[in-house]
Amino acid sequence: MRIVTRPDFDGVVCAVLLLDVEEITEPIKWIEPYEMKFGNDDIRNGDIITNLPYVDKCSLWFDHHYSNKTDKPYKGAYKLAPSAARIIYEYYYDSFSKDFTELVEETDKIDSANFSMNEVLSPEKYPYIMLYFTLSGRNKADEKYWTKVVNLLRKYDIGKVISDPEVKKRCNIIIEQDREYKNFLKDYTTKKKHITITDFRSLTTEPRGNRFLVYSIFSDSLVNLKIRYDKNNKEKIIISLGQNIFNRKSKVHLGHLVSQYGGGGHSGAGSCHFHISEAEEKISEIINILLVDEAIH
Repeated sequence: MRIVTRPDFDGVVCAVLLLDVEEITEPIKWIEPYEMKFGNDDIRNGDIITNLPYVDKCSLWFDHHYSNKTDKPYKGAYKLAPSAARIIYEYYYDSFSKDFTELVEETDKIDSANFSMNEVLSPEKYPYIMLYFTLSGRNKADEKYWTKVVNLLRKYDIGKVISDPEVKKRCNIIIEQDREYKNFLKDYTTKKKHITITDFRSLTTEPRGNRFLVYSIFSDSLVNLKIRYDKNNKEKIIISLGQNIFNRKSKVHLGHLVSQYGGGGHSGAGSCHFHISEAEEKISEIINILLVDEAIH
């Protein structure tokens, strides 16, 4: 039996919970949603898929994304919830060997982006949030780190986890990145009415940083649209949408919107990608939909 999950904080915590209640015999398989959509998933009988789209061959499936809802029969649990970890926590509620309540509550908060301004601007004061920012699926070379965080969370409280030398080193890098990232956001973000558009395509290397910082800079915006190249394929453009977590007046369901373009997400965030030959047309379409829909509401 194997866990198949996404390399973000929710996916990591899903793995922590499943390892506590199931007989897992193989290493965790880390995979991004878009890889599954194109059949690059290698899903087998006995696999437990979580925080990802459903695949027929799996034995159990747990998810909470609007865009992943399926009419196919499955074993496991699906519903709209703050996190996929919450789904697993409720499904196995009486079976855990220890109390994971705090960990799941923090995962709910993180995956639903229920942050205060201070938590975004000073994440180093909040250990769970700081740990979250060290987890990203953009670099496959980080697989050992993702698995390490799973094992740390299984054994220790958050104070000891955040004090681990490798975790601490990555936290310090994140803090430094965010200082620079603020300037990139100011230089490469334009505003179109209530929509901010951050376009990093002109840069040789995409800057990394806290994706919520843009809302602290453009506090009156409703939605941010970020455009970047896929670092592994310059023929592919990735679009990320996010509702302003400090100005939650947007009525557009972003997960539904990007699902129309082959992407996925939640009500407040989503992503999709296009070939560069159709990117400008699709980006314009998405911006116009956001402008019209928000104007209607």
